[in-house]
Amino acid sequence: MNNKHWTYADAGVDIKRIKSSQKDIGEILKETFTNRKGKIGTVLEDIGHYAGLIDSGKNSAIALHTDGVGTKVLVAQMMNKFDTIGIDCVAMNVNDIICLAAEPIAFLDYIALKKMDKDLIKEISKGLVLGAKEASVAIIGGETAIMPGVIDGEGDKAFDLVGMVLGIVNKKQVITGNQIKKGDIIIGAESSGIHSNGYSLIRKVLLSKYRIEEHIGLDESLGEELLKPTKIYVKPILNILRKIRPSGLAHITGGGFSKLTRLVKARNLGFKIDNMPKPLPIFTLIQDEGKISDLEMYRTFNMGIGFCIIASSVESEKIQKILRQHRINSTEIGEIVKDPGVFIGGLKVD
Repeated sequence: MNNKHWTYADAGVDIKRIKSSQKDIGEILKETFTNRKGKIGTVLEDIGHYAGLIDSGKNSAIALHTDGVGTKVLVAQMMNKFDTIGIDCVAMNVNDIICLAAEPIAFLDYIALKKMDKDLIKEISKGLVLGAKEASVAIIGGETAIMPGVIDGEGDKAFDLVGMVLGIVNKKQVITGNQIKKGDIIIGAESSGIHSNGYSLIRKVLLSKYRIEEHIGLDESLGEELLKPTKIYVKPILNILRKIRPSGLAHITGGGFSKLTRLVKARNLGFKIDNMPKPLPIFTLIQDEGKISDLEMYRTFNMGIGFCIIASSVESEKIQKILRQHRINSTEIGEIVKDPGVFIGGLKVD
């Protein structure tokens, strides 16, 4: 372990292969688009953005997205603490659909368990409710499945957690990134920590070496740090959208900052990020213990920035003021340039 220079692929998650597979799946799924063409439900946004978008038949469009919590559920099992993981599930969904300027309004959950456990379901539900309140969504149903042999993990409390969110947006107000232009600035809103990505790599680097209750130079135990809920950005972003029209919005999740490229697609524009805040101690610990390169860190983790707002420079202070009102620190971390790609400190991370 001490001589290993870890990558996300070494931990079993190869981002390049995943993106290639997602592209293949997207091409197959496009065959279904014609099923609703010219009807309510006509597809308005191609697969590959932060959410699917369909015509509701009036002035509005419906945004749909589904996501899970990943192997962060294993940390919850190790900690025997399940009342916050539901916040992550809500966050991973609502933070994505707001990237299209959609307001999340309803949520469904899917809980799959190794063994029936009413108390476990109750604790998971507590987090779902907390996340839903923060995002102002209604949880209108879901599914609970008992799947021994399929679900495995730490003891009898093994589970998986996935959600689906529905949102609504005026078709004229949709933000896809097609209005992004050279010279726009990138405002980074702080994260609460790891959020819900990169845990396969974290478990290989840290949890194979340290006990979950150890502090290792952190203010909290390792388990407490890793279980911090994903920050929900719905209220501040919707507040910004009521007053300002950004040119792009991006939730920094799996794939790290490479996610920014989906906002410009084939356009000859790129993201020059040269003013990142000092990484939170947990990211420094992961990088040092795993001997992980800067390149790998920025295309795996959020590095302290959980959401990006792209806008003209004249709107920067207004945006940051609104974020401060919601007790979220932010900074101008970079700008839009003509060179395609995502560049951080001279590294191309996409």
